[in-house]
Amino acid sequence: MKMNHVGLMVGDMDKAVEFYTKALGLKIVMGNTKVKEERETAIGRMCVAVFGEGFKGFNIAHLVTTDGIGVEMFEMKERQERHEVDFSRLGIFHFCLQTDDFEGAIARTEQYGGKVRMDIMRYHPEDDSKQAKMVYLEDPFGNLFELYSHSYEETYASDYE
Repeated sequence: MKMNHVGLMVGDMDKAVEFYTKALGLKIVMGNTKVKEERETAIGRMCVAVFGEGFKGFNIAHLVTTDGIGVEMFEMKERQERHEVDFSRLGIFHFCLQTDDFEGAIARTEQYGGKVRMDIMRYHPEDDSKQAKMVYLEDPFGNLFELYSHSYEETYASDYE
């Protein structure tokens, strides 16, 4: 199994595309595109099935990370409340990106309207040879994401060098 993409709800598509490309370095695959409710195409029928009757349309954009994982963003015509994470609910609550420019990505996150949710944490502070760092951040719309300095395996392996 491979990860293909993650879907995010955003409140302003132009701002979201700017944030994810300029702050986090993702590449645009398909820019801000309008989708309307219709039943003539497979995409139209799929949208009605997923979003329900009367969803009023939305904007969509597709971005991609440097390792090919997609980020699909939706800006609904209605439903513009900011996302608040409810840790008592089951389900996905964040995604994680990895970068070689850890501090730069954090600074750009704030520069483009995101937030830093915690101090930077080192996974193995007792061992100076293991430098894996992480931090929880938030995009301008309240979507949580983690930022890692090392791969998932390097971060959690007890014997990585």
